[in-house]
Amino acid sequence: MSMHAFDVDDDDDLMNEINMTPFIDVMLVLLIVFLVAVPAIHRAIAIDLPQAGGNAPAQRPAHVSVSVRADGALFWNNEPVAPDALLQRVRKTAEADPQTELHLEADRKVPYERVAEVMSTAQAGGLTRIGFVTAPKPSGAR
Repeated sequence: MSMHAFDVDDDDDLMNEINMTPFIDVMLVLLIVFLVAVPAIHRAIAIDLPQAGGNAPAQRPAHVSVSVRADGALFWNNEPVAPDALLQRVRKTAEADPQTELHLEADRKVPYERVAEVMSTAQAGGLTRIGFVTAPKPSGAR
């Protein structure tokens, strides 16, 4: 048996290469995350943001309030109004200012059909800016 000065067993060899498998796995996971996240970013809600500069409006836009109670009774600015008289009031308001906003307050027990009728009446009368008034949830509710 000969003795070599530099006798090295194969088991004791140091690994000279970096194991690339974990690195590739991490890169593939990051690629998948980005591929899933990018389409979600592009599905943002389109909103009409105010423009900076210029003069601030002197007054808030005019608005009227239409309320529908659970029993179907209609109110125009907290005054009772008949369903057939609602169209005349909407037309008169639209003639005075077509940009008037209609704030629609409906009881949660009102059928959707009734709310849709009020919206249709407002549109037929010339008011196209309709806002739904809701009450905020209590801070502890989900």
